[in-house]
Amino acid sequence: MVNVVLSGQGLQCVMKMHPQTLEHYARRRFSLAGGALLEDHNPYCVPTDQIAADCRARGVDYLSFAHYDYLALSDDQRICFAAMKAMQSYGAGAGASRLVGGERLVHRELEADLAGFVGTEAVLAMVSGYGANTALIGHLLTTGDLILADEYVHNSIVSGTRLSRAETLSFRHNDLAELDSILQQYRDKYRRVLVIVEGLYSMDGDIPDLPRLLQIVKQHQAWLMVDEAHSIGVLGHTGRGLCEHHGIDPREVDLIVGTLSKSLVTCGGFICARESIIEWLRYTLPGYVYSVGLPPSTAAAVRTALAIITREPHRVEHLRAISAYFVATARKSGFDVGRAAGLGVVPIMFKDTEAAFLASEALLSAGIYVPPIVQLGVPKDMPRLRFFLSANHSFQDVDRVFDVLTTWREHPGANGLDDGVLLKLASTVQNGDAELLPFTSSLAPPR
Repeated sequence: MVNVVLSGQGLQCVMKMHPQTLEHYARRRFSLAGGALLEDHNPYCVPTDQIAADCRARGVDYLSFAHYDYLALSDDQRICFAAMKAMQSYGAGAGASRLVGGERLVHRELEADLAGFVGTEAVLAMVSGYGANTALIGHLLTTGDLILADEYVHNSIVSGTRLSRAETLSFRHNDLAELDSILQQYRDKYRRVLVIVEGLYSMDGDIPDLPRLLQIVKQHQAWLMVDEAHSIGVLGHTGRGLCEHHGIDPREVDLIVGTLSKSLVTCGGFICARESIIEWLRYTLPGYVYSVGLPPSTAAAVRTALAIITREPHRVEHLRAISAYFVATARKSGFDVGRAAGLGVVPIMFKDTEAAFLASEALLSAGIYVPPIVQLGVPKDMPRLRFFLSANHSFQDVDRVFDVLTTWREHPGANGLDDGVLLKLASTVQNGDAELLPFTSSLAPPR
């Protein structure tokens, strides 16, 4: 509402803002973020145990490609038993911050196991993988420093850069020539520079050229951080991550951040670095100092998962084989897998949001759960279905996926969405004013 008032300086316009409830504000923000897509058909946040029960009732085998259980350990009874035993021994939780409330022996045992598995000097375990990235990046650098991040890094990294007082720039995805050029142009203007990449990009399934990255950061006296959330358990002959994949000593990377929620099938995060760096973070990192410690049951479960992965390398071998078969079958069937390296995560790209929703619905009708990744998570012109492969998946499971997708492509009208939903999808996608949640980092590139 605009009021016009007369003053000594003539007419003035005064904007009068009406109070707005938080509920109204939230609804508007959600709608602008693409929430209209979900009003009539919502494939997200569904109870998967109910989907599985519905499939059984219909006599259909339930199959999920929506979970990052890369090594098929999420329901391993050895891990469940280790967690239950620890809970009986230590209780349900840590009870306080490890700094002020003390630790359990299993906390340091877990950190030693993680360091040994990844191949670094020391590890700091935390209650959140997202929080590990955000807290570390926000804490590490300050005014007069520079962060250079790949444009496709995870939102937790982006949030960390926004907490940091350092300046942040992005470089085109996996474009190391541009990274080198930026460093040549800007390095002398900053005291410290941190370069951040991911080991395995979770939306595209591709990986960075680590040998070249190390060459660049050493040449420009920068530091390197690799987020290995999706690459540990997937890359390398024994699943130890990007460094093993490239045959590089992990101690050459300044910081490796991992999660306990992917191949290690629990919840939490960890930071790998030299002993002196970890000791500094143990007493100063806000996300660690001011957060509760990992539940002992989680620590025990992860230790057991690490032991299983080490003793049973066939899990990584089968994951690699099934991933390669998925990519080969997709391409043979005429589907676009983008940049995927065929290692654990493989997207199938679609021309528009409507097609991605319809393909997802066709798969779900056949008992296969793969939610669409559309404008809430990726650019609206790059919708996809993202498949997480697992050591549980068989070659027949992959064939089943492409039998369904091929049939759907040939008969696109055979779906569970009515015309009203399709009209809603089309109108939402065409809305150029939508406040879309960013897929890329939204960091201003130096161009």
